[in-house]
Amino acid sequence: MPLHPIRNSLAGAFALAVVAGLAATAPAAAEQAFKIPPPAMDAAANAGAGLQTVVLAGGCFWGVQAVYQHTEGVTKAVSGYSGGTKETAQYEIVSSGRTGHAEAVEVTFDPKIVSYGKILQIFFSVAHDPTQLDRQGPDIGPQYRSAIFTTTAEHKAVTDAYIAQLNRSGVYKRPIVTKVGALEAFYPAEDYHQDYAYLHPMQPYIYINDRPKVENLKRLFGDLYREKPVLLRAAAR
Repeated sequence: MPLHPIRNSLAGAFALAVVAGLAATAPAAAEQAFKIPPPAMDAAANAGAGLQTVVLAGGCFWGVQAVYQHTEGVTKAVSGYSGGTKETAQYEIVSSGRTGHAEAVEVTFDPKIVSYGKILQIFFSVAHDPTQLDRQGPDIGPQYRSAIFTTTAEHKAVTDAYIAQLNRSGVYKRPIVTKVGALEAFYPAEDYHQDYAYLHPMQPYIYINDRPKVENLKRLFGDLYREKPVLLRAAAR
């Protein structure tokens, strides 16, 4: 069964009164973001090199997608699944926690506008809590694990170095548990998951857990925040 008490049972509730009531008892992890040091080592942004891609898993993909849709230099952010097979890349199956998949977001970005290191800094600072093992906020299970699926050897080296740097710095009270490995495959999620935070801003789960992430992006990374998100299926609306 999917472990989404707010996300599943109150999907149709939009009233602010309900949101306010839930907020009083909701996990505060999303609101506790803070700016962390940038990576000492970053990937090169070679002129004419084109767009780059990384797949990031940090709990429910709705919030991670929303953060990067509001990040300057990101050209596309797609919710989906990584870590398992094509046959099991379906929400109801992934929610069992037995497929090897993590809910993930494929982030495509222009390194001349936002570097890979900045993408990582945002990921570790506002998109999720990298010290939580197999969970984020109210969501529990390996499908909500913290993971980075890299697409180049350079990205892998930068990621490993940054995690080591952050662990040495003591910026977190607990060790980072993010798993890092080469991307084998990414499978886009069902259409109804795409642009979910944008389409359902007052849905209680979004309002409590994901809206604060976007607000923290604006607060902590104002130079990289854009008010109008880059959208997928909602682009024509």
